Amino acid sequence: MAAVHPVFPTETHRQVARIVRGLPTSDGAGVKLTRVIGQPALDMLDPFLMLDEFRSDSGGDYIAGFPNHPHRGFETVTYMLAGRMRHGDNQGNSGLLTPGSVQWMTAGRGIVHSEMPEQEDGLMQGFQLWVNLPAKDKMTAPRYQDIAPERIPEVQLAPGVKTRVLVGEAAGVRGPVDNVATDPLYLDLHLDAGASAEIDIPAGHNGFVYVYEGQAKVGDGASSGLLRGDLGVLSRDGDKLRIEAPVAARAILVAGRPLNEPVAKYGPFVMNTQQQIIQAVEDFRAGRF
Repeated sequence: MAAVHPVFPTETHRQVARIVRGLPTSDGAGVKLTRVIGQPALDMLDPFLMLDEFRSDSGGDYIAGFPNHPHRGFETVTYMLAGRMRHGDNQGNSGLLTPGSVQWMTAGRGIVHSEMPEQEDGLMQGFQLWVNLPAKDKMTAPRYQDIAPERIPEVQLAPGVKTRVLVGEAAGVRGPVDNVATDPLYLDLHLDAGASAEIDIPAGHNGFVYVYEGQAKVGDGASSGLLRGDLGVLSRDGDKLRIEAPVAARAILVAGRPLNEPVAKYGPFVMNTQQQIIQAVEDFRAGRF
């Protein structure tokens, strides 16, 4: 008779693999930012190319905005927490980003756009995330998903824990952004002091937690405490994440399917080869965007 071996449950919880702090920088026409992904300590986290946090109540830090500039080969995601930003492009599109709104722009084969503050003072706060596109989609037609605040569902995950679901799914509720190649998850988590929750994350996705208010403990590791301004890169194994807040906290949880493709970057162009970068520059200079 064959021996019967006990079956132990497989550990499925993500942990914090490393902690990264952002670097102060400026972009556009001198807008002051904190660059969290896309800096020496974390060049990228496939498929995420860049994460900037902008946060200032001084108009001089942001008033010059981001005048016309090109993109090709990836997606830009702007999530506004406070303030008003006007978007416009060379295709005739225009829109106003208001507090709580998100814009998911697929630059595809090329677009020239601007993002300019529609205020001269007061708090301007939010995030811009760059998400890579797979090689087969890099030359797709540009596309916008402009999502007003009231279209983003808010879900109670546990007592004292709620989240806004921008894209992906939480507690059976799907966010309004759709048809994104990397099947991402983007949650804005709000935790009361002492509250905790367990959150599903798609298996195999790369992910991170960025704390933008308070403190949070993520995973089970001794080094899993994240302070305001800390980004915790999550381990790859597992499909759940434990998060708790010793004090009231807000954080974004973002995950996406890695592309595992070569990346060639040159400023606002992200392709797979250096030759494709040269072609992007030539196309932009020739007015083919």
